[in-house]
Amino acid sequence: MLEQLGRTAHERRGLVVVVWVAVIIALGATVGAVGSGFSTEFSLPDVESSRGFTVLDEGFGGNGGGQTAPIVLRSERGLDDPAVRAELEAYLTEVDALPDVTVASPFSPEGANQIAQQGPEAGRIAYAEVEIPRDTPFDVAQELGTEMRALAPAIDGVQIEVGGQIFSEFEPPESEILGLAFAIFILILAFGSVLAMGLPIGTALAGIGVGVSIVTLLSNVLEMPDFTSTLALMIGLGVGIDYALFIVTRYREELHAGRSSLEATGVAIDTAGRAVLFAGTTVVISLLGMLLIGLGFVRGLGIGASITVAATMLASVTLLPAMLGFAQHRVEVTRWRGIIAAALVALTLIGVGLGVDALRVALPAAVIVLVVGGFVPFLRSELPPRRRPPIERTLPYRWSRLVQHHPWASLGAGLTVLLLLAIPVFALRLGFSDEGNFSTDTDARRAYDLLADGFGPGYNGPLLLAAELPPGTDLSALDRVDAALAATAGIAVASPAIPNDPVAPTAVLWRVIPTTAPQDEATERLVDTLRRDTLDAATAGTGVDVLVTGSVASSIDFTQYLSLRIPIFFGVVLTLSFLLLMAVFRSLLVPLKAVFMNLISIAAAYGLVVVVFQWGWGGSLLGIGPAPIEPFVPLILFAIVFGLSMDYEVFLLSRIREEYLRTGDNAGAVADGLASTARVITAAAAIMVFIFGSFLLESDRVIKLFGVGLASAVLLDATIVRMLLVPATMELLGDRNWWLPKWLDRILPTIDVEGSAHVPSLPEVDEVVDDERETVPVGS
Repeated sequence: MLEQLGRTAHERRGLVVVVWVAVIIALGATVGAVGSGFSTEFSLPDVESSRGFTVLDEGFGGNGGGQTAPIVLRSERGLDDPAVRAELEAYLTEVDALPDVTVASPFSPEGANQIAQQGPEAGRIAYAEVEIPRDTPFDVAQELGTEMRALAPAIDGVQIEVGGQIFSEFEPPESEILGLAFAIFILILAFGSVLAMGLPIGTALAGIGVGVSIVTLLSNVLEMPDFTSTLALMIGLGVGIDYALFIVTRYREELHAGRSSLEATGVAIDTAGRAVLFAGTTVVISLLGMLLIGLGFVRGLGIGASITVAATMLASVTLLPAMLGFAQHRVEVTRWRGIIAAALVALTLIGVGLGVDALRVALPAAVIVLVVGGFVPFLRSELPPRRRPPIERTLPYRWSRLVQHHPWASLGAGLTVLLLLAIPVFALRLGFSDEGNFSTDTDARRAYDLLADGFGPGYNGPLLLAAELPPGTDLSALDRVDAALAATAGIAVASPAIPNDPVAPTAVLWRVIPTTAPQDEATERLVDTLRRDTLDAATAGTGVDVLVTGSVASSIDFTQYLSLRIPIFFGVVLTLSFLLLMAVFRSLLVPLKAVFMNLISIAAAYGLVVVVFQWGWGGSLLGIGPAPIEPFVPLILFAIVFGLSMDYEVFLLSRIREEYLRTGDNAGAVADGLASTARVITAAAAIMVFIFGSFLLESDRVIKLFGVGLASAVLLDATIVRMLLVPATMELLGDRNWWLPKWLDRILPTIDVEGSAHVPSLPEVDEVVDDERETVPVGS
């Protein structure tokens, strides 16, 4: 079926390409007309902060329960200067007139405490609290932030900063451009062919175009965080190039074997394409496993990333064979003009990614080289084909034999490195970082620093306490709450009880300012103390249940909720992956050690994330400070990295198993399999590392965090796991690698990831006898 799909796409290549182009254009036009609905907030399950927001919505009409952010004002002459005050009041009035915007001005009678009263900045720093509805889409909040900055008057000696993450300026990512540039260089170095380089990149871009467009449209009906499309784009670029690369590599092998372009395409899709579909499905399953968490925020991330991966898979088995039909045998021909033009295009992309205008002249130069190259003999000449040494003389083969001759030492060295890197995981602290980790070039960071200077760090993350009042409740009974808050360590300022109605109140709220920053561990302990001790004691016998809510409390609740469900997600993904690999390789030990090795390499990547982003080691180089790790990051990293590591596992082990079934020699099969897949896996992993590593150039801390986690995980997996642990453990286990109980072999479904019609003829052997003379089924 897959072979026929490849042949059909090859034969009707013009129609396939036209359909893909039409779909991309149609989706792009639809996105332009409909827009996006990415959210800056996340929905919560039935936790205390969520119930508190409900009280605020019902009792106060949402006032105090929406998304809030400060506009921070600083005047060298003092805020009581009549001219300064008049202009600032006029500005805040204009902001208050924006749609769905409510402003609590420091110049109103109720806003006197919003002007700094103590310290060197007394009377010079103030803040206006801006509130918008919690369900405001990301792009709408961005537009409001832009309008607020545009309305700000230019007053001599006055600084106006629009704070908060919801209004922070969003810079479209450009790091994927650098990833493309590095992919061009790596592919040319690895395969020496411009077309062999261009086909994977073109296929990946087409799949990403479709996937990200669909994700953007779905954001209007599903809850998706504002960085979903960025993450989906980066993941799609990495896996899309990898998947197409595996297929193009197999296509070239079939051409070398003497097949026609049509035959080679069919075989490539039926073998490498089949493995791509299985590996990609594993990634999609891992990502969709996030649906088990039960949170819209996480569900949106999983769905968004999985759709993009699925689109790149579809492009690899439909669009790529059509493009191979156009390229045919020219995929083996590389001329000097093509190499030079490709290098100039890569330099142009680097210039765009780094913002270096001088490098952008390389693109016109590339066009000139391609045009003029048709008339210059040297540029028109072909590069000599690369010599392919016998597999026994290749470096990967020799390396595998070296590891196999010293399996215990190799296993010990590899495990030692991974375990040492994984140790910091035991200190992992989940939580949300605040604007104090933003770049100092941003309004949000400057507003954060000004607010901390004038009032204290806790003003960047106030707590809201809300309660419904039973009928007949005497407000004086709440004086005990006021007194308890005033006596609680860690609280800088607490307002008295604020009823929603002075005559017949049905709800009440308090505004509490901690002494510590929102991301500080002490703030988390304060919230816990208020909930467990302070408020229960203060309201005993009153029938009033005071709920701690607000953005800081909801972040804490989100973290705790997610932390309890992460182990469930890990267990389901690990179990499902084990069962799939067992069905593919007809083995019990191979999938067991694959799952273990992937798990320990991911733990090592987590350890590096903790060291850099939580402990702050080397953080100054990345422009970040120490902060907790966002609670959804380990979840998403696990889903992506585990799926990607399964990709390499499938491509490597399927080749090893193929050689083992052909020869019955486990040691030789390991060396041959490693040698035959080393170049393509190394190139694929290198592309992933550079693409994910380019995340570090983004300004967003979360994107940088993903970059370190993903790049280090792929690097560790492609080096220590694939080059040390796999050959060492397979050598130590010998024929036991392929042991599977007969009863289990009968009930497991057969999953063919290599295309059985194209696997070399198997020997007339049904079983192998191990060193202890036990009968061990090979499986088929």
